[in-house]
Amino acid sequence: MPESITNNAGETKKLAAKISLTLKGGEVIGLIGDLGSGKTVFTQGLAAALGVTEIVNSPTFVLMKEYTINDPGSTIHGFIHVDAYRLNSADELDNIGLKEYLNGPDTVVVIEWADKVKDWLPAKTIIIEFNPGRGENQRRVNFQKII
Repeated sequence: MPESITNNAGETKKLAAKISLTLKGGEVIGLIGDLGSGKTVFTQGLAAALGVTEIVNSPTFVLMKEYTINDPGSTIHGFIHVDAYRLNSADELDNIGLKEYLNGPDTVVVIEWADKVKDWLPAKTIIIEFNPGRGENQRRVNFQKII
C-alpha cells in the first residue's frame, strides 16, 4: 500500500478500518512513530473495526492488553495490544508472554514502538510508520513489511 495522508484522528481510524479488511488472523503489526504521531489512534480504529467493544488505551504501564472479539462471523477472535515504549530490551516481551500469541491463527498483535524491538519481531511483520505531515494534525502513514 502506498503512503497515506490523514488529516485528523477520524481519518486515521478510517484508514485503520480499511486495513482491518485485509486481516485474517495471525498478523503482527509493528507501529513506529514519535509521541503523538497517531499510533494509538490507529490501534483504536483497528480494534474497533475488528470488533473490540472495550475502550482501547495504550498499555504503556502494563505493557500488554488482551481483548476478546466475540464475532462468530470473524476469523479473528483475539486482539493483543503491546506498548514497547518503556522496555529496556526486547527480552522483556518474552517475560510478558507475548510469544504465545504470535502467529496465532485467530489473533492480531499490534506493537507500538516496534522500532525498539525490531530484531525480536517475527518475519513478515507488517510495519506501519507514522510521520508528521504539513498541518498540525496531518500524518503521513507508510506501510512496509519485514521480509
